[in-house]
Amino acid sequence: MLRLPQSPTDPDFIQNPYAFYDRARAGGDIFWWDEYDMPMAVSFRAVNTLLRDRRFGREPVEPLAFPDHLAPFYAVEAHSMLELEAPRHTRLRKLVLRAFTSRRIAGLGPEIDALAHQLIDAFPPGEFDLLPAFATRIPIILICRLLGVPEGMADDLLKWSNAMVSMYQARRTRAVENEAIAATEAFVAYLRDYIEHRRNDPRDDLITELIAAESEGEKLSGDELISTCILLLNAGHEATVHAMAIAVKTLLEQKTPVSALAPDTRDTTIEETLRFDPPLHMFARYVYEDTVLYGHELKRGDKIGLLLGGANRDPDVWDDPDIFDPARPIKPNTSFGAGAHFCIGAPLARLELSRALPILFDRCPDLHLTAPPQYGNVYHFHGLERLMVRC
Repeated sequence: MLRLPQSPTDPDFIQNPYAFYDRARAGGDIFWWDEYDMPMAVSFRAVNTLLRDRRFGREPVEPLAFPDHLAPFYAVEAHSMLELEAPRHTRLRKLVLRAFTSRRIAGLGPEIDALAHQLIDAFPPGEFDLLPAFATRIPIILICRLLGVPEGMADDLLKWSNAMVSMYQARRTRAVENEAIAATEAFVAYLRDYIEHRRNDPRDDLITELIAAESEGEKLSGDELISTCILLLNAGHEATVHAMAIAVKTLLEQKTPVSALAPDTRDTTIEETLRFDPPLHMFARYVYEDTVLYGHELKRGDKIGLLLGGANRDPDVWDDPDIFDPARPIKPNTSFGAGAHFCIGAPLARLELSRALPILFDRCPDLHLTAPPQYGNVYHFHGLERLMVRC
């Protein structure tokens, strides 16, 4: 097995991880990443297999060990369907899908349009950062509306979410952990009170439906409901913020004609932005039984990384994968995962991109970058620190 060193916090890697993925893929489907001290799948076929094969999963074989000060964070994770496997994952996902319906998501289209126009109307003159002015606001406001959380809480939710997801980032330190625990406790306390209020005052929103959701006589417990709301709020905007900002960056840098966002071409263009530079670059799986995968022995209890960003640039699947081609025929990519854990929020993310981006480029035909965009130190996420533009 090829062994490679590469700090995930190295500035050059942060700005362009794809050169490293190419070196790793040249050694085969799986390599050993020294800094993570574990094997990594980097080809499309290996990543896709690991996402779908039930011999691998998110739930550890042995209970996760963690220091006492992290207990509040992992108490939430213990009920998150993102971290569970069947039968608990199946039950929770089924309950959530009963509330997170395609009809409800599709009905948000006009709201996305109106919100995009409202935000563009408020763009300041001259140079400004498109992240807080547009890319951040649409996903967080939409997920607030979907769940039924007051939009006035959006800034707090963003702060708490950003702190919590930092626990998954390579830059994690004790200070980062302390901020994440404080955010977790504040998030849980807020939702516990708000859910109780919603029990007594049901509305036409996702939290009310989650409270009422039943499957085979079972309801979400209080802890499961809180963890699910936190997961939906965090996942419902975090990756979409990155995806939207990266899509704008890519379209501007590549001088993509606005016709690429016309109704009959926009889905292909958006899918190419997701393939070309996805907002999430790594997930991990635990090995549930001794397995030989692409010539490599994996033992029960081992952990293996799945490099989504590397899989999406695999030349065995895509011709000239390092070239952005908005007319490229759509093929399945790994940006939203696959298999049992395929992202529930993928339809919402795609809808937000397909509705908001055409409006942005139509309303701002002279939109251009005023400074080279810089990616933040947030691996295994992949997102911009800022996106300075002028209309």
